[in-house]
Amino acid sequence: MEYRNLGRTGCAVSHLALGTMTFGDETDEAGAHEQLDRYADAGGNLIDTADVYAGTVSEEIVGRWLADRPASVRDSMVVATKGRFPTGGDVNDHGLSARHLGRALDASLTRLGIDTIDLYQVHSWDPVTPVEETFRFLDDAVRGGKIRYVGLSNYTGWQLQKVVDLTEHQGWAVPVTLQPQYNLLVREIEWEIVPACQANGLGMLPWSPLGGGWLTGKYSRDEAPTGATRLGEDPERGVEAYSRRSPRQRTWDVIDAVRSIAHDRGVSMAQVALAWVAQRPMVSSVILGARTTEQLEDNLAAAELRLTDAEMDSLDTASDPAAADYPYGKPGIDQRGRRIDFRRA
Repeated sequence: MEYRNLGRTGCAVSHLALGTMTFGDETDEAGAHEQLDRYADAGGNLIDTADVYAGTVSEEIVGRWLADRPASVRDSMVVATKGRFPTGGDVNDHGLSARHLGRALDASLTRLGIDTIDLYQVHSWDPVTPVEETFRFLDDAVRGGKIRYVGLSNYTGWQLQKVVDLTEHQGWAVPVTLQPQYNLLVREIEWEIVPACQANGLGMLPWSPLGGGWLTGKYSRDEAPTGATRLGEDPERGVEAYSRRSPRQRTWDVIDAVRSIAHDRGVSMAQVALAWVAQRPMVSSVILGARTTEQLEDNLAAAELRLTDAEMDSLDTASDPAAADYPYGKPGIDQRGRRIDFRRA
């Protein structure tokens, strides 16, 4: 396992993180604890959860695992969670108000059974609450010892920049990470969000690095998924909806490119897709989201896979999101006509 700084902090995290959105929903507690044990054995140390995962159950499962493990294991883990969305309550049980975040943070601390959350992330932008209210509260929480670092999740480039400018000007805790969706099928964040992270030193914690399972090669161009897959249960679900992805030629070009490299290297398609994300600039850690320990085992093998420049170029070409010429210019070319290498920070 490789270790990298968590954004511009001195905190070292494994470059593969364990996401826990399946815990308490698609993965029962025994299976979740098995995954956590295997992840820790592999040298992983970043656990990512959220108060809304499985209706607070995910945090509870992680908390019980932490409580049942030796201090050496428990203390080695960097624990990240999020607050913003409702977990069941009154009209104020949502958003980034000081009132809601105060209650949400305390509840997360209780469920996780810890005194301090290493990385507390606002789960998405709140267009109603003043930014000053949110980040003054978070700074107070850092100073009060409830949080070590502040992170963002699902923010656009201008939202990220607004928060960084405000917190730097006020002398408050400046966010150190951004958690965006990022994979070979979703590269549009490279137009503004990745440059904003580069300019401000924020490390990225990409979620859905396998595109909701698309990049594992289990979906077919000619037949909609059925049976025991996430899309089989609901082919129109969320960001991985079949009808949204399957008509696009680019989807199948990407899958074919991933399959070709996986075949040549003797590894799984998932490992190739994960390695590509891990080698992008500003990525501190890639969030794995496995339903089973077997899936996690395969994902963890990506820790040993380093793609060559030629392989990265092949994947970059197949997955080019083709930005409009204005205002971004030709993708991969700067204003002087020079090729931009997005693999280097």
